[in-house]
Amino acid sequence: MDGAAIWRVAVPSPLRQAFDYLPPARWMGAPPAPGVRVEVPFGRGRRIGILTAVAAAASVPDHRLRRISRVVDEAPLWPRPLFELLLWAADYYHHPPGEVFSSALPAALRQGRPASPRAAEIWRLTAAGRAADPAALARAPAQGRLLTLLENATGGLSAAQLAATMAGWRTPARALKAKGLVETVAPPSLPPPSSPPAVEPSAPQGEVLESLATLEGFAAVLLDGVTGSGKTEVYLRHIEHLQAAGAQALVLVPEIGLTPQMAGRFRERFGGAVVVLHSGLTDRERLTAWAAAREGRAAVVLGTRSAVFTPLARPGVIVVDEEHDGSYKQQEGFRYSARDLAVARARREGIPVILGSATPSLETLENVAAGRYRHHVLPHRVTGHGEPRLRVVDVRGRALAEGLSQELLAAVATRIARGEQSLLFLNRRGWAPVLLCHECGWVSHCDHCDARLVFHRSSGRQHCHYCGSVAAMPEHCPECRSTELRFLGKGTERIEEALRGPFPEARIVRVDRDSTRRKGSLEDALAEVHSGRADILIGTQMVAKGHHFPAVTLVGILDADGGLCAVDYRAPERLAQLIVQVAGRAGRGDTAGEVMVQTHQPDHPLLQALAAGGYGAAVPILRGERRAAALPPFAAMALVRAEARREDHVLAFIEAAVAVARARPVPGAEAHGPIPAPVERVADRRRFQLVILADGRWPLHQALTRWLPAMEALPGVRRVRWSVDVDPQDLG
Repeated sequence: MDGAAIWRVAVPSPLRQAFDYLPPARWMGAPPAPGVRVEVPFGRGRRIGILTAVAAAASVPDHRLRRISRVVDEAPLWPRPLFELLLWAADYYHHPPGEVFSSALPAALRQGRPASPRAAEIWRLTAAGRAADPAALARAPAQGRLLTLLENATGGLSAAQLAATMAGWRTPARALKAKGLVETVAPPSLPPPSSPPAVEPSAPQGEVLESLATLEGFAAVLLDGVTGSGKTEVYLRHIEHLQAAGAQALVLVPEIGLTPQMAGRFRERFGGAVVVLHSGLTDRERLTAWAAAREGRAAVVLGTRSAVFTPLARPGVIVVDEEHDGSYKQQEGFRYSARDLAVARARREGIPVILGSATPSLETLENVAAGRYRHHVLPHRVTGHGEPRLRVVDVRGRALAEGLSQELLAAVATRIARGEQSLLFLNRRGWAPVLLCHECGWVSHCDHCDARLVFHRSSGRQHCHYCGSVAAMPEHCPECRSTELRFLGKGTERIEEALRGPFPEARIVRVDRDSTRRKGSLEDALAEVHSGRADILIGTQMVAKGHHFPAVTLVGILDADGGLCAVDYRAPERLAQLIVQVAGRAGRGDTAGEVMVQTHQPDHPLLQALAAGGYGAAVPILRGERRAAALPPFAAMALVRAEARREDHVLAFIEAAVAVARARPVPGAEAHGPIPAPVERVADRRRFQLVILADGRWPLHQALTRWLPAMEALPGVRRVRWSVDVDPQDLG
């Protein structure tokens, strides 16, 4: 056998390895470069994998080797630095390389479709088609329906729009095209960019821009700016500077909900040179944007978490906006951190990465303290107003109207009278989180999870926010048959209805996952707020970050206590960040803002620090707690999560995994478990975990490299579903 005839392929599978194959039959010449897609036989079927290397010898006996079916691409899909980053990420996160590469591709490419899609087309009527009578096509009813459809569509319809409206549209469309009644044209281009704003950058913005302009090669920069300080303007101006030299920019945002607003700002400056990537797009839209970035036709790529894998022809900078946000961590499958991979990618690409936040994560601040990241501060809002005054409202023993204090209601009334807007924040959707029997104390729980059912008045049913199951409202208590069933707690639905009593004429907009399920509904709700037609905005964390509401002068945080009592060690940091981010929506226009935080723990040191000095005053408290407990960022952590329908199966696996760790000790690393997950049962599966803590990343990865192969070989491993999470952001 030819010594260089073994092609190593990463195939999407649960196995943490690549697989050896022989070249395709009748293959002539040198092997293709690593990074091309290949179709391979795998098990009883065929899959699309990625060629990762060419080996001199196989790792399996010759008789087990199978041939690659075909080579899909002529050239690698990723530039070499990005390809190497994906290989590194598979090692760092101890995840199967085939699944890592699969995660980095649009769905269409995972299915073997061409990497350069056909240009999108618009189908429209010709002059003859506009003059034609659909009734004349009675013997071809599908053609008649399509002709009528296009008659009513000014400018024509795309293939995606036609497919959503009329099944089997292509055959009649081709027939109409052959008759000269319809034609295909290129879609209209996006509007050209507008001229940049006349306003000059502030002095702090100017200093940051001058510093960024001098960067050569890799640098990690924390842009630490208070809410409303103009971080986005710094991004825009620096990208303009790079675009003049022909470089591209990758800009990451944490949520789909922020994408339209940010895309609007970028398209005002860069016109049609901006492409957007997020999970709300169709497969074709994602592939088209991905290809435009890879081929260098897009100057700016704006996207959510998975956009970090988008190839760029001429990379110039990576921006991670709201770098502290937990949404950058993938919570299922390949559990990567887009923020951390952005830094690692920038290092390999030899370009700067800008991490922007008003509330930087403790990990990022620790990198600043260690001298690994540069630190720039934007200390003031561009409006000239100071940050909103934050006031802690003690609600102990006070009468509350559905969770609303009289002080807060009076403040809302004042804003309505002045024609200003109020934002009330409650990170709990639905009507009420608890349904309780007043006679015997029974509480309604999900039949499949260790969680209470949440009543949603919009549906009239109870919903589990963990497994998604839905239950009808009981007519009486199943324990004692009493009809004295009462709701405890409040969700955004209940707050919305409670406000209609004292403010019957107020225009109220609610923004949560329930109210924005319909496509375009989030944009409609935000437009209502921006237009000034809304008096009160009620929302969950969907409204906490990134949004600019110039008329909002009051923010009320209805329940700050949940984050102070949570079991997750990151909860206090997240609470501090959330309060500051929500508070930042107030006073962004011409009027100063006020923030009222309702709590039963007004003397809590974290709340007092936030009220006295903002996030900067809270950071020493948070760092001190973490350091004392030897938790990240002062230690390295990984979780081995396991679940099974039977508790004894999952406990046996975790106990055996602990035994594996203790039998193969690694200095500086310890395994702790079994530890129940915060919600132990979800969807009828019991969940436990093994926590691995280490003095640093080196001993952590030594431990995982030594322990995971032995865990994979445990006798009961097939009876459980288990995964590894390196640098976890959530202990759930």
